[in-house]
Amino acid sequence: MPNALAHEKSPYLLQHADNPVAWLPWGEAAFARARAEDKPIFLSIGYSTCHWCHVMAHESFENPETAEILNAHFIPVKVDREERPDVDKVYMTYVQAMTGHGGWPLSAWLTPELKPFYGGTYFPPEDRHGRAGFPAILRAIARGWKEERAKLVAEGDRVIAMLREHYLEKAPAPAADDLTVAGGDAFEKGLRYFFESFDADHGGFGNAPKFPRASNLNFLFRCAAIQGVTGEVGAEAIRLVASTLRGMARGGIHDHVGGGYHRYSVDAEWFVPHFEKMLYDQAQIALNALEAVQATGDERFAWMARDIFDYVRRELTSLAGGFFTAEDADSAPPGTKQSDKSRVTSDEKVKHVEGAFYVWSAAELRELLGEDAALFGAHFNVKEAGNVEAERDPHGEFVGKNILVQRHPLMGTAAQFGLTPEQANERILAALAKLRKVRARRPRPLLDDKIITANNGLMISALAKGALVLGEPEHLSAAIRAAEFVRRELFDPATGGLFRSWRQTRGAAEGFAEDYAYLIQGLLDLYEATFELRWLEWAEQLQGAMDTRFWDETGGGYFNSRADDAAIVLRLKEDYDGAEPAPSSVAATNLLRLAAMLHDETLHARAVRTLEAFRAQWSGTPHAMPEMLGALGSALEPPRQVVLAGDPREPDFQALLAVLHERLGSRRVVLAVTSEVDREWLGARSPWLAEMRPVGGHATAFVCERFACQAPVTDPAALRDLLVR
Repeated sequence: MPNALAHEKSPYLLQHADNPVAWLPWGEAAFARARAEDKPIFLSIGYSTCHWCHVMAHESFENPETAEILNAHFIPVKVDREERPDVDKVYMTYVQAMTGHGGWPLSAWLTPELKPFYGGTYFPPEDRHGRAGFPAILRAIARGWKEERAKLVAEGDRVIAMLREHYLEKAPAPAADDLTVAGGDAFEKGLRYFFESFDADHGGFGNAPKFPRASNLNFLFRCAAIQGVTGEVGAEAIRLVASTLRGMARGGIHDHVGGGYHRYSVDAEWFVPHFEKMLYDQAQIALNALEAVQATGDERFAWMARDIFDYVRRELTSLAGGFFTAEDADSAPPGTKQSDKSRVTSDEKVKHVEGAFYVWSAAELRELLGEDAALFGAHFNVKEAGNVEAERDPHGEFVGKNILVQRHPLMGTAAQFGLTPEQANERILAALAKLRKVRARRPRPLLDDKIITANNGLMISALAKGALVLGEPEHLSAAIRAAEFVRRELFDPATGGLFRSWRQTRGAAEGFAEDYAYLIQGLLDLYEATFELRWLEWAEQLQGAMDTRFWDETGGGYFNSRADDAAIVLRLKEDYDGAEPAPSSVAATNLLRLAAMLHDETLHARAVRTLEAFRAQWSGTPHAMPEMLGALGSALEPPRQVVLAGDPREPDFQALLAVLHERLGSRRVVLAVTSEVDREWLGARSPWLAEMRPVGGHATAFVCERFACQAPVTDPAALRDLLVR
């Protein structure tokens, strides 16, 4: 039976367009059919680079017998979680509440009124180890809908009422302490958690699996900045961050050949990764690396950021300047026909294998690298029989293969082969370049070429900061192109609103809270790198649009979705800084930055209300919201501004700007009066800015704190002294 996904834009939905399941996209057509036929909805949520989504698709959704059951008794609906994070959040919250865990693929059964009554994640194709298989589950639910429908409908009503009471209607407890006291306690508790859960052997926190959760490192950087990087607490926080980043850079989670980082490692050693690559990870890890450069001065972290930028530029950048979403974990094995990067339908002829694009046999490396194979193999732990133990390879996908992982420092490898570190490094880099060319001829993993507003906002931030910290303007050019793309293709000047995604054309879904929060952050970072007023003006405009669409006037903070979407049965506010930070966490920092830039107390008050809205979470379990704790630290510090007056194209202006990004320090906003247009626009909001002019014809810096400014300076050394006082 044909399904209705063939004309969708989402790569994930298109992967299922040739399934025998009669899929419908999320929307009124599906809901109306469920009501008309009086059938429950089977909702399947995933994304195009999700490994277990592929597995369930091959096992169940491509199976004609299973499809027959689905089509006869249910209205099957497919959702790309990256297109509709609001839908995903509602039903993921339900599944987590009911089962204690979540993940993708997400499977939920809904009444025609969209209320969930049963759910889970991956279901196997047949009964296994006492667990019912997917067909058995379908038959049982179909029988229950026929014979005990009232109970299932009542369960849906009960679940929605329970979640609404838990997340929305529970009155917040009165604040016993003021924000300063509560914040200090939360910072101390959060630090203790990360110090105690730190893996001293491999870096990172906790045991397997290991995720590069950037918000954890952001929090430790904020602690170090507040305490001072040379103080006992600050130095220890930096040590934990540096050890974690070095462990990731050495491990198999890092693509040593092509650059960038995989999603996570299945072990505690950062060794065997889940091989998909997400844009949001690249952006956030790059930001972590850049702050590590500022905190330590270690060039290895600068190399880490460049490695990511090179990968994103080469593989995840569209011709128009926007950034693609992800690359898959799976691909056809080497030696099979080259995959078309734009191909998104399922491939029944060639079995795709996780990591096939990335792993090597010892024999391959000897043939390709010749006399450098021994050096390369020693440095990257290559073994003749493969370097992945059976217990880390339950599906036998890496037998006889090697995942490149650096077990020894470069100096040790060099000494082993009687080379200087420089000689060893040169030969290893040449070998990696040779492997990159060879690997390019292998079938590539699927590219998810959606361009998502939120993820592009994160990447704009990383590139803008990279240009400043590394002193490399080419990164700034990439950030500007991406911002211009989003403005051109994903912004509606008539409504002032954003759209969520673009693939060949703009998607239908309007932007969600995270799209606004992450893009505003990116625009503020882009303004502080370019001092082009258009980015600050747009950030201010988007903040107003975000407040109108998502602000919770009663409880504070931001809902994930708009109030006018009748298909969302429960509006929720994200209260966990996971792989991506919660929109309210990022928005709180954005509001504080805008308040300091625009001298707007209303924005500052809204930031404080956002922090108070999540007090129960960040005070009770601070490690759940480390990004919001960073915003809280900024709220409790006095406002700091640095104003530069002069011409940004001149070396003296750039020399002052470089000083501001040399080292990790307390957060400050940076403004520039570069023209009479700037003077008029900024002066209308903060009259004192209109009086700031270059002194003696030289670019000049004004350092202000607690609404008082130091004497202006024109010398970079003098500015450096002011910043460390």
